[in-house]
Amino acid sequence: MDWNSMDISLSGHYGYGRIVRSVLPSIGMVLITSIYSIVDGFFVANFAGKTGFAAINLTFPVIMMIGSLGLMIGSGGGALVSKIKGEGYPEKANRVFTMLVQFGLVVGVVLGTVLALAAPTVARWLGADAPMMAECVTYIRLNMIGMPGFVLQCAFQSFYMAAERPQLGTLMSVVAGVTNVVLDAVLVWGLGMGVAGAALATAAGCTVGGLFPVFYFSSRRNRGSLRIKPTRFIWPYIGKACTNGLSEYVSSIAMNIVTICYNLQLMRYLGEDGVSAYGVVMYIAFIFAAVFIGYNIGITPIIGYHYGAGDVREQRSLFVKSLTVIGVLGVLMTVSAELFAGPLARVFVGYDEALTDLTIKAMRLYMLAFLITGWNMFVSALFTGLNNGVVSAVAAFTRTLVFELACVWLLPALVGIDGIWLSWGIAEVLALMLCAVLVWRYASFFPHKSSL
Repeated sequence: MDWNSMDISLSGHYGYGRIVRSVLPSIGMVLITSIYSIVDGFFVANFAGKTGFAAINLTFPVIMMIGSLGLMIGSGGGALVSKIKGEGYPEKANRVFTMLVQFGLVVGVVLGTVLALAAPTVARWLGADAPMMAECVTYIRLNMIGMPGFVLQCAFQSFYMAAERPQLGTLMSVVAGVTNVVLDAVLVWGLGMGVAGAALATAAGCTVGGLFPVFYFSSRRNRGSLRIKPTRFIWPYIGKACTNGLSEYVSSIAMNIVTICYNLQLMRYLGEDGVSAYGVVMYIAFIFAAVFIGYNIGITPIIGYHYGAGDVREQRSLFVKSLTVIGVLGVLMTVSAELFAGPLARVFVGYDEALTDLTIKAMRLYMLAFLITGWNMFVSALFTGLNNGVVSAVAAFTRTLVFELACVWLLPALVGIDGIWLSWGIAEVLALMLCAVLVWRYASFFPHKSSL
């Protein structure tokens, strides 16, 4: 296969057709990556029981909090590398790319080791009860085998677009996803390894997805603009990339913190069934959110390139067109969730009628948020592309760690269990108002731009 035939270009005008063609590989890549936890959940729920399923849902947010450091490195670094390329310094862009990949590998090894050692303490902190404890520790520790690959896989999601070959990212996600699915079937279903088999399958998929691109971008077959050649760390560039990508990390870590709080509230109000129902809802939400995340991964380097090139008109055009595309996607997702809540719930928990009914109700209330959440997610990505990490982080931090966290703790006390399922939607309404103010005040393509 000619890997170099997968190139795209960041320069030039982007109409709707070109935007869609450019971001589709990134959307496909994130969709496939999101399958990891869903496939684990499907096999464990159907072949290992509710306790193992609840254990995965309880511990996966912490695993994601570490892996998402790769998303921070890649999102911020991809925008920075694209900006440097737009300014006309390709060799400098290549050096920054290399040091960020090296940094991501170090982060994965160090933090993966720490979490593996601390697994029992973390499981207790998450609220695992005695029947779930052993399963939680097993799932965390075995997943840490693949943590270096997971961090790099998250980072490369953005670097593929900065390297102008997003289709390679989609292909690698397919290979990693197939690895995960096949091993889940063999280890969980075929060999009856339960949670341990699911964790090993995920670790293997992440290792394939994270380490193969390292070999490719280091090889002679890579004739693209970005290449990995060992280089020393230059900390100001690493700091700039991490600061620029902070909003993506804040969004991810906040989502996982909020998920932990949801689980704590659900254990309090509904017990194990509540956590299982929320797990199913989150699997579907992961799929829908992956579309927006993939869109943002694809569009951020394009915005960054035109920002570096000083093309204000194209920045404004990308902004308007993105709002339109995301708005249409949001309506389609919400309608789909409302129509297919029943069949989707039965795929995972159809063996328990009461749990199925609870899951259907939860999904129909929770998924209303997708009418507007895509716009809020895009605003954070917009400011990342404009290399304004501070405003991007403010939008992401307030949306999740302030609005949603407040709603998930306050609403159940006011309106009962339905308040948990409605928390996200109400938080997104508040966030939309804040995002509108931030765009109007701080976006560089408005003539009255300000700084923060």
